Amino acid sequence: MAETLPATAEDAPPSTRHERVGWYFYDWANSAFNTTVITVFLGPYLTSIAKAAAGCASDDPCRGQRIGLLGIDIAPGSLFPYMVSLSVFLTVFVLPMVGAVADRSAHKKEMLALFAYIGSAATVGLLFLTGDRYLLGAGLFLIANIAYGASIVVYYSFLPQIAGPEDRDSVSSIGWAIGYIGGGLLLAINVAAVLFKDSLGMDTGEVARYSMVSAGIWWAAFTTIPLIRLRNRPPVAGPAQGPLLIDGFRQLWHTLRSLKAYPLTLFFLIAYLIYNDGIQTVISLSAVYGTEELKLSDDVLVPTILMVQFLAFAGALGMGALAKRIGAWKTILISLVLWTVVLAVAFRLPANEEIPFVLLGGGIGIVLGGSQALSRSLFSQLIPKGKEAEYFGLYEISDKGTSWLGPLLFGLAYGMTESYRVAIISLLVFFIVGFVLLLAVPIRRAIVAAGNVPPARL
Repeated sequence: MAETLPATAEDAPPSTRHERVGWYFYDWANSAFNTTVITVFLGPYLTSIAKAAAGCASDDPCRGQRIGLLGIDIAPGSLFPYMVSLSVFLTVFVLPMVGAVADRSAHKKEMLALFAYIGSAATVGLLFLTGDRYLLGAGLFLIANIAYGASIVVYYSFLPQIAGPEDRDSVSSIGWAIGYIGGGLLLAINVAAVLFKDSLGMDTGEVARYSMVSAGIWWAAFTTIPLIRLRNRPPVAGPAQGPLLIDGFRQLWHTLRSLKAYPLTLFFLIAYLIYNDGIQTVISLSAVYGTEELKLSDDVLVPTILMVQFLAFAGALGMGALAKRIGAWKTILISLVLWTVVLAVAFRLPANEEIPFVLLGGGIGIVLGGSQALSRSLFSQLIPKGKEAEYFGLYEISDKGTSWLGPLLFGLAYGMTESYRVAIISLLVFFIVGFVLLLAVPIRRAIVAAGNVPPARL
């Protein structure tokens, strides 16, 4: 049996390259769900299913028609953003509890496998999303997105155990970069299916459905690599007081209370939850905006989003290199300024014109990877020792694909105005407020207050 490492990276011998590569590959595995399902296909496809249920044609703006959701009548175009918000509202309660359990478990690999395979199975179930079964699609998405978020919490909790403070920005950035390559590679295959759908004898809806199924299969298949290479370690927190699940809820309450002792960590977390909610909303709803407002076809939309994935790979590495020179905190602040520019340009994009949309996609790709990777590594410096998974449970509330205030605001803005342009520009508030709050965090003092050693540059 392999020798287990101490709970924290500072006290542990360096992790092996073999193990780090295994850790990177869960980014490769799960990014297919985030890219193919959330970012590209599910939003427009589920919207078309909802419009069919409302009796609208696929090219009909469907103004005035409504569908039922949990006893409430909503516009078909609001269904997907509302479901994103609902799934994340539920994860607010689930993910911190998952993190608390992970910190007390010596079987984090098994927890990772459980949530990854539940999520991938629900994604494969989208094969049956046909006709007007929008409630089936909504339910499967809820299961998949919650399981996805839970698996990410467990995955992130390995980061402080495999990388010390000086290496964490680099390790996190490499993981994000590899994730974009993995998600982009599968998307490239699906782009080919979109472009050659006539030769394959399929329509756009069938290509979308099978592409989403392929993401579930990809997620499940490549999860085996981190499960083989990562090592279980002793619990980083004290033993459970009673059944592990019940103790997880108890520890969640203690985690929330303990944040009062680390107000600067809490302040950073609030800033992150706000600005990353905006980032995630732009990512998850860009395909809907491009299809419904800009009237772009899949032949333009899908290759552009594919381009974003590969540019995000370069952006994650490039901004990681910039962080080594000026620090992660300053680099994130620069990225938030660039995000406000992206939204302003998106609001002014003309309909039915391909080149401006492609150029905007290039801008998104450059800032996307770095802002997320550096936020993850910076937050890991602000976590008290022994609380990695439970604090990442709070962090994951607004991480990959798990924003909720942004989609809710987007859905409400569209529901009230029936204008996707108003909906997209409303997201500016997240970047402006997030920037101001992050700027106010004394980051070096926050790291020291959490009991950690700050890196040379911040």
